[in-house]
Amino acid sequence: MVEAVYRCAKCGKEFKLDLETVREVRCSYCGSKILYKPRPKVARRVKAI
Repeated sequence: MVEAVYRCAKCGKEFKLDLETVREVRCSYCGSKILYKPRPKVARRVKAI
């Protein structure tokens, strides 16, 4: 079971989708097909060479 959090581009609501069982990737609130995967709130630090 692979659940991921997505944000709708039209209504802005966040929801979880299980990509293994879902046939269509759509917003469950407004039906839009344009979804974004939100970035984590913590910045990543990379050591420079």
